[in-house]
Amino acid sequence: MRLSLQIANRFLRFSKGQTILIALGIAVGVSVQVFIGLLIQGLQDGLIDTTIGNAAHITVSTDDSKGIDNYSQIINDIEGSDLGITAITPSITGNGFLKNDETSEPIFVKGYDLASAEGIYEFADRISEGRLPRSNNEVLIGIGLADNLGVLVNDTTDIFLVDGTLKEVMVVGFLDFNVSVINNGWVVTGIDTASSLFGYENAVGTIEIQVDQVFEADAIGAKVAQIVNNDKLIVDNWKDQNAELLSGLNGQSISSLMIQIFVLVAVVLGIASVLAITVIQKSKQIGILKAMGITDGKASSIFLLQGFILGIIGAALGILFGLLLSYAFATFALNPDGTPVIPLSINYNFILTSGMIAVVSAMIASVMPARRSSKLTTIEVIRNG
Repeated sequence: MRLSLQIANRFLRFSKGQTILIALGIAVGVSVQVFIGLLIQGLQDGLIDTTIGNAAHITVSTDDSKGIDNYSQIINDIEGSDLGITAITPSITGNGFLKNDETSEPIFVKGYDLASAEGIYEFADRISEGRLPRSNNEVLIGIGLADNLGVLVNDTTDIFLVDGTLKEVMVVGFLDFNVSVINNGWVVTGIDTASSLFGYENAVGTIEIQVDQVFEADAIGAKVAQIVNNDKLIVDNWKDQNAELLSGLNGQSISSLMIQIFVLVAVVLGIASVLAITVIQKSKQIGILKAMGITDGKASSIFLLQGFILGIIGAALGILFGLLLSYAFATFALNPDGTPVIPLSINYNFILTSGMIAVVSAMIASVMPARRSSKLTTIEVIRNG
């Protein structure tokens, strides 16, 4: 093996231009793989974060107008399970109107245990002005809603429902989620305020859950349903609610995979053709080596080792180029607010796998030239000059 490695290294050094060409071909293929793969993953991560990053992945709700009365026990049971729960909070939601002077706007009231809800919605980071509610009858409203009504921080205003219920509240802050529907319609408050507004007595409307394995939400939801074990409660998950989004993400993944496969095929064919030519070019040297006693197996291993060396060099260069391309794209392709159009997502397992696939592909590409070299005989080389 050591002799084969020395000969393979000498062959590569002797034809430096050819060696550089093959290595660059592999590097281009790997860089395209890494760049496209990381780009698609960054796009998917961005879509997921935008869609459900600050939303419940799993919800437990009920059709009963009285709500979920034993919610504290349910929350304790779910938290005690080993399901990868990252946040869980009770909530009460409902529709109404926010009135200021003679102007009113339709609203969506969301009442939370604000301490536990922070793990899902990160309200503190979304406040553009003011503070979180600290007592009953204090609310946060969307910044667009505040503009429409002309409300300022610490102003008092009224929430009223279609059944005639009226409640005076104090606006203690403005929320900015960078989503017009939320900014123009959400009113966030403590769960006690929402409970008194919608008539819940020691109950809540929904239990909202986030998990660390986002794409396992359906399987985790099924386990939550077993824990809850109540036919009156409905356990739902974001995957069932966002089937079109999942279809789009799957389409992106398949497109990315197809591009990577075609790039690999091109790289393999390129390496195989160049190494096949190398066998012809080096036929005299191979014939001489066989005349000196080198075996067919060792002759084959020379070209297999060439493929391995070229794969290592090309994979290393390709990963470097791919990361540089990804970084450049995330740095220069920006939204008007300065954030990347597609956030940079580094998946080390994917990068390592791409490099390993490149090395294996290079060795596979060298199999045919290796077999051809093993069939060369000294007589054949002498006969053909």
